[in-house]
Amino acid sequence: MRLADLALLVRAPAALSVPGDVIAGAAAAGRPTGARTLGIIGSSVCLYWAGMALNDYADATVDAVERPERPVPSGRVPRRAALAVAGGLTAAGLGLAAAAGGRRSLLGALPLAGLVWAYNLKLKSTPAGAVAMAGARTLDVLAGALVPGPGAHSTAEALRRSAVPAALVGIHTGTLMALSRHEISGAPARVPASTLAVSAATALATALPAKARATNAKPRAGLAAAGALAYLGTYGSAQARAVQEPSGENVRRAVGAGILGLMPLQAALTARGGAPALAAALGILHPLAGRLARRVSPT
Repeated sequence: MRLADLALLVRAPAALSVPGDVIAGAAAAGRPTGARTLGIIGSSVCLYWAGMALNDYADATVDAVERPERPVPSGRVPRRAALAVAGGLTAAGLGLAAAAGGRRSLLGALPLAGLVWAYNLKLKSTPAGAVAMAGARTLDVLAGALVPGPGAHSTAEALRRSAVPAALVGIHTGTLMALSRHEISGAPARVPASTLAVSAATALATALPAKARATNAKPRAGLAAAGALAYLGTYGSAQARAVQEPSGENVRRAVGAGILGLMPLQAALTARGGAPALAAALGILHPLAGRLARRVSPT
């Protein structure tokens, strides 16, 4: 089993969409990005990769027909190995959460891990599947808000401060889930039209300032608006093409654009939360992730 096949199994470049969840949550809660936050980012990346490996384990039979080029159905990664990778990455994610943030962060990571496994093994093909995946991304943002340390808010206050960015990331994920159900056979035009409308509303809500009289309000507002526009320019334009021609190929492209388009959304939310330097760094990640996605598909 080659390292390149493992990278394909876990969709390695797509993990670049994960740090921004934690950073946006930390910024909203007023937490500095230090070693503890970096540990939580590592935990979230491990859980994300675990979900991707578990997805291919669970979908091996379907993928043998619909996506035979994937590592498991092609035989490059044994199905049991995919399950082992998912288990190992889950354990690593929980361990990193405990090491970085103690009990508080571990209690945040446990339901996230539970949703990852429940979604892939049971809920994916049910109406609850989209809710579970949106919930997982929401919890990922909240994990950043819960990072402990000097000056940390109470759990209730941290959750209150990060509720809006967490909800917006969850809503974005819901649009991805609605589209992903039609990646193979295509979608009725009303599906991408509906998700495009939700994405536009998400971008508008993200661009609105959290505090009108906050310190460095102008740079924060400028970066938030730029991130929201970049989000619509990538994910929104891909959805618009799917509205015009809702083929499976265009829907898949929209899903891929939405996975990567999460990064400018996270940058906008981070700027909105008062961390413009981190927002700019997340903005730089987006084109890099796009180049990597040409080599390893994020879907």
